[in-house]
Amino acid sequence: MESAAARIAQRLVALKVLIIDDEPTMRRVTRSLLRAIGVTNVHEAVDGKTGLDAIRALQPDLVILDWEMPRPNGPEFVRTVRSPDSFPLPDVPIIMLTGHGERSRVMEAVKVGVNDFLLKPVSTKALLARVVSVIVDPRRMMKIGEYYGPEPRHLATYKPDYEVARV
Repeated sequence: MESAAARIAQRLVALKVLIIDDEPTMRRVTRSLLRAIGVTNVHEAVDGKTGLDAIRALQPDLVILDWEMPRPNGPEFVRTVRSPDSFPLPDVPIIMLTGHGERSRVMEAVKVGVNDFLLKPVSTKALLARVVSVIVDPRRMMKIGEYYGPEPRHLATYKPDYEVARV
């Protein structure tokens, strides 16, 4: 019988990840962290435009995205991707990896549809936890008004505190 850790390790080896960051050093660091957790199929884009083109061409299993980069920036990028009527892969999981940890930025990232948020500098352990969460136990994608993205956590984890009577 295969262990859960072995199944996760197999998923990580098979994962195709796209890193989008305008800083070469940060792309190198992120690539190294991904390799440390077992991800070997890693691609890079230097800005939002080449990142959008790369998603179309590569069809990655996961995108790791910076906030501050040339047009489109991180939030604009996510809005473009999370457009199911005009973008071919609106459901691709996106982890925002940024040096901006202000609550307002975290809230904006959630509102535009990122799957998860990590603050730089990031540890291997934190990156592994987010990647596993997004890939192994993804939240379902949904549309609520103008929002298209992962089901908000408060809905995903909501359990009523009463039993519904069956008639």
